[in-house]
Amino acid sequence: MELVFATNNKHKLEELAHLVGAKFKLLSLREINCFDDIAETADTLEGNAAIKAHYIWDKFGKNCFADDTGLEVDALDGRPGVYSARYAGEDQNSAANVTKLLGELDGKENRKARFRTVICLIIEGKEYFFEGIVNGHITIVRRGNEGFGYDPVFQPDGYSQTFAEMDMESKSKISHRGRATELLISYLKSL
Repeated sequence: MELVFATNNKHKLEELAHLVGAKFKLLSLREINCFDDIAETADTLEGNAAIKAHYIWDKFGKNCFADDTGLEVDALDGRPGVYSARYAGEDQNSAANVTKLLGELDGKENRKARFRTVICLIIEGKEYFFEGIVNGHITIVRRGNEGFGYDPVFQPDGYSQTFAEMDMESKSKISHRGRATELLISYLKSL
């Protein structure tokens, strides 16, 4: 089955292609000639995922899914949350986002956090949602060179490594995106 993954983020596409496997042909926005900047204007992860998925369905008529992910930090009342990609500014600079986060947590004992991914799937015009969560904490310093975004400072519960210290296969098994994708794939197999 062909599915469009409504993203321009090459890291997300690589990670999801790895998780989806050969049963489904995952197409990028570029592969369907979509070069539009789809505005994420909702104030929830669910809302942003739905905006992107509906845009592709409405404009291209293709079965698709979109995700939105947020890092939710207890000591910051759930921030950066839906604004994770633009936390330090509209240019979506990951290093600046991490620097801002670490600065805001400086001196705080409670460093509990969770990554949450919501996927919106549209199949033949019908909408479905899938959610994945991984709990952990924010480290004091960046560690590791793998991954992207907040991966160098997020250490999942039960592990001694940050996401950026794990290889893609290890991270995929426990990640928020991996968990949401497992639910998505399980649903697709039931069709």
